[in-house]
Amino acid sequence: MHIREFQKLISQKYEKRDRERGIPGTFLWFIEEVGELATALASQDHENREEEFADVFAWLCTLANIGDIDLEKACRKYTSGELEGFKPK
Repeated sequence: MHIREFQKLISQKYEKRDRERGIPGTFLWFIEEVGELATALASQDHENREEEFADVFAWLCTLANIGDIDLEKACRKYTSGELEGFKPK
């Protein structure tokens, strides 16, 4: 699945409610998930880490959706070869 496809899936499921909540409220949910990821990273529970990474990515997609940002397009700066200091393997 491409980033754009996942972002669209998140939009279809949650965007109406997320837009009603707005960016400030949604950002707080995102930060809460980042905190849960931080806790998971400190543990040895791989399944929980995986779950929290997914949650953070889903909430990032939500923020991008209500901010009218195409994440796949935004990530092109890392794949275009024009970013100074980026050294692909």
